[in-house]
Order: sequence, then structure tokens, then C-alpha cells
Amino acid sequence: MDHKALLEHCVAVLDSFNADVQSVENHVNKYLKHYGIHNEDEQIFIVEVFSGCVRYLDIMSIIVKGFYARDGKNTLRSEQNLFIVLSYLALFRLDELEMANFRQFVRSQDINKMYKFLQFFFNEKSITTWMKDEWQKFYEHVFVQTKLVSPLRQWLPELSDMLQQMKEKIDNVTKPPKKALTNTEIKPFNITKPRPKSVPVPEPIPKMEKRKPPPDTLYREPSNIEKIERIRQENRRRAEERLMEASRKQFACANPEKSQKTKEKIQRILTEEQSKLDFDRPKTNKVPTFLMTPLSSRSTTSTRRNNQEVPVKMTAAAILREGFLYQQREAEEIKKLESLEAGAKDKSDFERWQSDMKRRDLESELADIERRRLEGKLSHEEAILARQNIVEENKQRVSEMKEETQKMMERYLEEKFKEEQQMKQLVEDTMQGHKNAKESKRKLKEYKQKIVAEVAEESRELMRRAIEEAEAEMRRRMELIHQIRAMEAVPAIRQKFVDLTATSGHGLLSEMSIVELRERLALLRNAEKENEEMKRDEILASKEAKDQLLLDTLETISKHRLEQTKAAAIKLESRKKGEPKKSSVQTEELSALQQRLQEKRQQRLQAQEGSRLAPNTQSAKRTKSLIDQKKNLEESRWKELEATRERTAQLIQQSYARSATRLNTMTSVT
Repeated sequence: MDHKALLEHCVAVLDSFNADVQSVENHVNKYLKHYGIHNEDEQIFIVEVFSGCVRYLDIMSIIVKGFYARDGKNTLRSEQNLFIVLSYLALFRLDELEMANFRQFVRSQDINKMYKFLQFFFNEKSITTWMKDEWQKFYEHVFVQTKLVSPLRQWLPELSDMLQQMKEKIDNVTKPPKKALTNTEIKPFNITKPRPKSVPVPEPIPKMEKRKPPPDTLYREPSNIEKIERIRQENRRRAEERLMEASRKQFACANPEKSQKTKEKIQRILTEEQSKLDFDRPKTNKVPTFLMTPLSSRSTTSTRRNNQEVPVKMTAAAILREGFLYQQREAEEIKKLESLEAGAKDKSDFERWQSDMKRRDLESELADIERRRLEGKLSHEEAILARQNIVEENKQRVSEMKEETQKMMERYLEEKFKEEQQMKQLVEDTMQGHKNAKESKRKLKEYKQKIVAEVAEESRELMRRAIEEAEAEMRRRMELIHQIRAMEAVPAIRQKFVDLTATSGHGLLSEMSIVELRERLALLRNAEKENEEMKRDEILASKEAKDQLLLDTLETISKHRLEQTKAAAIKLESRKKGEPKKSSVQTEELSALQQRLQEKRQQRLQAQEGSRLAPNTQSAKRTKSLIDQKKNLEESRWKELEATRERTAQLIQQSYARSATRLNTMTSVT
């Protein structure tokens, strides 16, 4: 693949990327698979360039936006990804590509467009000024200087030569073309022209009806397929996450294994489905088994079937539910007995009064709902107004803070100016002291010469004393000057010493020192531990109360069940002793109805016989294949569910292991 094709693939994969929908790796793999790029070197180049452009998009966006704002106003916005790829190659991959390959990438595009962009990009002044400042907003100064600015400045001479060559080529193209010399025109001989022959009238060509061209969508893959596939994958991922979440938070009482009763039902359903495929069996139905047994043994069989114990799993919810049901029944019975004891009467007036009261309650409730709705709207409006007032107050407070800051800055500048003036005055005084010291030396020398000339040898002792005093004064002055210079050279101590027992001194009510803060935090931790212990004791007490409630409820349920069993047995005995005979009343209307029923039944049976289809081998094979497919589908679903549960268990185990290791490290550190 040449340089132009590689550059086009890099730009295309960047154009079709959407960070909100797909990841970088998934998108580039799908692109390589779609366009059939199997060369390993080409795949590596496309993947690295695409991932680098996505990673450092902020850096390249600064360059491209600046180019469109200044020099690229007439350039298409659809080509910004091309400029992003070239910027990435120039900034991060120029050392690997070298100038020959980079020049090939540039030459594969339009030279005018490339010259305009590269001339803007490879401007040394822009790189070291505003580009560098914008890059430092996203990355550190060291990274920008060592990884972006310095390598690019090393390649600038060769890049400038390339730009110069491109400019010369553009100038040669835009030169006015040379005027071509006119050739000698050939004139025909002046010969008598023959008379033209008559041309026969052509036959009219029949016009064909214009056909509509085939639509473009016939040769283009529909865009909905990729969107549907993306939605399907997203839904599958969400479903797996929800399944993992549900599996992780499933109830302790849940049992994924099938019960014996469920297995028996499945086996019975499969047996019935298999029996439908038996086409050679006789059409008549079998005689029921209870008709084959004698009358004396039927009652014992039904009694054995009724007395057969069915295991029922009693959970806490089932116990409380059944206990609540029995409590309601007891309350209803007590109420009924009390009403009978008090002498129950017609309760129509009470029901009418009750309906009126319910209607009034409903109207009052609706009025309360409307009132609350209006109050909610009113509070919403008040909240909006309060928010606006807060915004205005904040704006006013910000303006006041800005004015105060401006005044403080002016005071600071004035104080700084005064300090500078004082320092200048001190320096001038020091320089004046130097000048005065030199002048005093000169005067002292003249004074000595004058004294030597005037005073005789007897006054030399006095002269020596005067000289010593002058020298002592000079040394004192020089020492004073040295002290002043040393005081100026000593740096001012600006370090603040922190006292953990002292407050910050802002004058707030809740102001405290760091030591007091630590003590209060320790007290809060102790209080939190005590609350935790109290909550733990409350939870244990609530669990014990719940267990006791369950035991009491079970006892109540057992009593009620015993009473119900006794009542059922008494009812069954009374039914066996005296069973009323069926009335043998037969009227004309009933006879007519029976006759009409018989006629309708006959018509229905005849219609069923006429609409019944004879089974054949193809339908039997089709039914069997459908049943096999259903079995295979159920097996695959169960296998997938088991694999998902195994993955969930592994993930939970890994998370537990990580939390245990983290806890061990924390305990070891503490």
C-alpha cells in the first residue's frame, strides 16, 4: 500500500469514529476487518496513528483551529482530520518516519492546500509563543518543551527546505504559458465542386420509454444494519450486566436446581408430545382407570389420594402471610359474633351513610391533593425567585470583592513604591558616605602636610595623637558602613512557625486549633463505634423478636389447620350418612333446551369431522424436528446460563480476594 492510501485510511478511520458509541480498539478492529487490511505493518501503522490522534486530540485541535481562524478560512471543514493526522505525524512520529516518508505523505495531497497548512504550522515564532502556551494548558511544561517544541525545532531547517521546494513548484505552475506559434494554414484548390447527391429521408427512429434508473441503495449496504448490530451488542451487554447483578444479589433461599415436581412435569409434557407422534394407535379413547375398579375400592383410592401428603416449603413470608390471613378470619368471626350478640339489624342506612362519608372523604382528599399541587407550584415559583435573588446577591458580592481587591492592590503598590524609594535613598546615602570618606582622606593628607611644614619637631607627639584619633574615627565610620551593608545583605525571615495549639485568628464562633480538632475527631469516632454497637444490638433484638413472632404464628397456624381438618372430617361423615337425591323434575322447556343442545352438539361434531386434516409423514417429521430444535435450544440456554453463573462466581471470588488483600495491606500499614 502506497503513502496516499495509508493516509486516506488513517483519515477515514478518524472520520467514522464516535467516542460516545464505540471504543478505540473496537472501532479500529472493525474498520480493518471491513476493508480487508491484513498486512501486519499497515495494520500497526493505522492503529498507532489512530490511537495517537485520539489520545493527543487536544494538541492537534489547537493547531487546526488556529489554522482555520487565521489562514484556512477558504478551506473545507471536512478536511480537518487530514490536518490532524499530518500534525500528529509531524509532532510525534517524525523521528521514526524521517523526512523522506513524511515528504511522500505531503506530496500525495494537493500541493496548494498542503503548502498553506504547513507554512502556518511550521512557523517557529508561532510554535514558541501561542502554540506552546495553549499546549501548557493541557500538559506540563516539561512534557511540552521536551516532547513537542524541542524535537520540532530540530527538524525546522529540513521542513523549511521542503516548504521552499513546494513554493517553487507552485510558482512554476502559476507562470503564464508561452504563446504557441501559429502553423501555416492549408487552403484547398479552387476546383469546381460536384453537385451534391440527394440524401434519402431517414426512417424515424422509434423512441423508447425512459426507464427509471435503479436506486443507489441497491448497490449500497443499508446503514441500519450497523446501527442495529450496535444496539444489539449494547443490549446484550446491559442484559449480561443485569444478569450478573441479579445473580450477585439473589436471595439466599433461591435454588437454581429444578425440583422433583418440575422434572416430573417436564417428563410428562415430553411423554405427551411423543405420544402425539404415534399415528398407528387406535382412535378410541381408553377407559378411565377409576371405572375399571369396583365401587367398593373407589372410595379408598380417592381417600388415599386425598390423604397423600404433599411437602410444602414454609418460608418466613409464607408463615406471616398465612398467620395474617387467620388473624383476619378471627377478627371477622369475632365481629360477626359481637354483632349477633348485640342484635344485628338492617345495615342499609349504615351502608348509605358509609358511602356518603367515603364520597366526602374522597372529595376532601381530592381537594387536599389539588391544594398540595398548587402549593407545590407556588413553592416552585418561590424557589425560582429565591434562586434569582441569590444570583443577584452573588453578583453584587463579587463586584464588592473585586473593588476591595483593587483597593488592596493599589495600597500594596503604594507601599512597595515607598519601600523602593527608601531603598534608593539608603543607597544614595551610602554612596554619599563613600564620597565623603574620600574627601576626608584628601583633607587629612593636606592637613598633615601643613602641620609638618608649620610645626617643629617638638610638636610631633601631638601630631601623632591627632593622626591616631583621625584614623580611629575613620575606622569607626568604615565599620559603620560595613555594618549597614551587612544588614542590607542579610535576607529577611519570611517563614511562619506553626503552633498546633493556636487558632487561625479569623474571629469565627467554630474556630479551633488542630489539637482540639483531632480530639473532637477521636470523640466522634468513639461515638460512631458506640452507635454501631447499639444498632447491632437492636438488629439482634429485632431478629429474636421476629423468630418469636414466627414461632407464635406457626403455633396459631397449626391450631387453625387442626380445626379445619376436624371440620372437614365431620362434614365428610355427614355427607356420607345422608346424601340428597337429585331431583327428577323434567319440564317442556328443559326438554326443548336439551334437544337444541343435542342438535348443536351434532352440528359441531360434523363440522370438526369435515375440518379435520389427515396426518402424513411430512407433518410428523416437521413436528419431530421442531421438538428436537426446541430441546437443543433449551439445552443451549441452560448451558449459557450455567456459564454465566460460573463467570459471575469467579468475578465475585476475585473481588473478595482483592478486598481481602487490600484489607491485609491496610492492616499491615497501620
